[in-house]
Amino acid sequence: MKTIGRHLIAEFYRCETGLLDDTGGIRRLMLETAEIIGATVMGASFHRFTPQGVSGTVVISESHLSIHTWPEYGYVAVDIYTCGGLDPRPGFEHLREQLGAESSRVQEILRGLPEEMAAHQQPLADDIRITTRTVPLSQVSPDA
Repeated sequence: MKTIGRHLIAEFYRCETGLLDDTGGIRRLMLETAEIIGATVMGASFHRFTPQGVSGTVVISESHLSIHTWPEYGYVAVDIYTCGGLDPRPGFEHLREQLGAESSRVQEILRGLPEEMAAHQQPLADDIRITTRTVPLSQVSPDA
């Protein structure tokens, strides 16, 4: 199997705060998100903090999804990392809608072995504003 993966690092702002402190609701939402992107769920773990907030991870055979909520700020941070050709972007859209986010931000990072990355040459989506590209360390100037 190739190592090429897509990693979304997302932030959601001014979300509906009721869900953000509900461990069961966040768990259901993340499992739904895994299903929407076509992932195979291997396990999940979620924890509610005192006085508030939920963190959790869904392990999928294609990598993982993680979430951290701050109900007091209406803020949610999410990672969705997939390999095996799965597109994580429908999961991002589902989360944005279900969290009731007034705004959001997402970064997409293509990950994998350098030789596979060079051959991949996937065009970037029109809606991606921030892209992280990697270069071999030998090409990075110590003065940069």
